[in-house]
Amino acid sequence: MAPFRSILVPTDFSEKAHVALRYGRVLAARFSSTLHVLHVTEVVSAAGAAFWGLSESKLRADLKRAARPQFEALLPELDGLKISLATRSGCPLVEIVHYARERNVDLIVMGTDGRHRFAHMLSGCVVEKVVRNAPCPVLAVRSPCP
Repeated sequence: MAPFRSILVPTDFSEKAHVALRYGRVLAARFSSTLHVLHVTEVVSAAGAAFWGLSESKLRADLKRAARPQFEALLPELDGLKISLATRSGCPLVEIVHYARERNVDLIVMGTDGRHRFAHMLSGCVVEKVVRNAPCPVLAVRSPCP
């Protein structure tokens, strides 16, 4: 098995994503890999933006800007690693798979709850779809139960 040169950890900044990031960090350190941390802001329709009195592009820019402090909070934990931080707007499944293809990612590490059926419907569905569509292996990391 070849070492992973490029590892992607998608994040929504939740605890489950943070657990996956810890795994990704360890793997990136072990293989001297580049660790890509990707945050995808959900698609915002023009009608949704208008509801808030903003243009679609302004609302997307605001969501991207809101992610910056959360990325900065992760930096001390990622110190010493080769990292790439990215934010995209769109459907998480599509953007994660597209990013992985575009950057020739060798492994995707994603967090999943595994505790409640409703949580599975929300997060597990994305993980399962990424597994089916990704151009590389996907490691689904289950968050520990409380």
